[in-house]
Amino acid sequence: MEFRANEGKSVTIEVNGKTYARHAIHTHFVQVGENYVDLVEKYVKPLWQPGDLLSSSEKIIGLCQKRVVYKKDMKVGRLARFLSRFASHSTAGIGVDSPYKMQFAINERGALFVIWAAFCAGIGKLFGKRGVFYEMVGQEVSGLDGFYDHEFKEYGEFGIRIPENPGKVCDEIEAATGVQAMIVDANDLNVEILGKASSITLDDETLKGLIRDNPAGQSRELTPFILIREVKE
Repeated sequence: MEFRANEGKSVTIEVNGKTYARHAIHTHFVQVGENYVDLVEKYVKPLWQPGDLLSSSEKIIGLCQKRVVYKKDMKVGRLARFLSRFASHSTAGIGVDSPYKMQFAINERGALFVIWAAFCAGIGKLFGKRGVFYEMVGQEVSGLDGFYDHEFKEYGEFGIRIPENPGKVCDEIEAATGVQAMIVDANDLNVEILGKASSITLDDETLKGLIRDNPAGQSRELTPFILIREVKE
């Protein structure tokens, strides 16, 4: 099999003195409520070899788990609209400059805490420190995707939450298919490991290094699965 990379990405990467090849696996446009085990069986298993590692986008797992928040079910209040005006805009994805994501933060953490986080974020900016707001409100808020229709109009109508029990999901995938997987929240600015199969022995920093350039891409690639294989000399 010839490994392929998305535009602007490299097939190979070096981590801890070892070289790894990454294959961007193209899928159909995954809908809410599909089965992640079936997706791995269909798209990954025919290419997989023992020793390979699968990196899965958190968005796909969240969709399969129906972890979505619809705009039509949200009431965006004045506080969310007000605070979102002062939030920084990021090219890496939806941020709390969207009133919908700010409202989600308020719903999750409470109005008073969000106000305090926004205040601390403002102080942090004065000293050149960014990301304070997201550090305070936590991954459930920072990891929310969607509410953004620039690439896919469907994503404009709902937000996608991070997966529930991502480590357990990875163990389920391995039990059903034999594929070792990790679930990641990755963009062109940052990478987070949300969960990994219990059998994976690589530490999180090494796993982050394998996809530090976000090989799945940030646009319309439809490559939520990255198959990673060590290149043997």
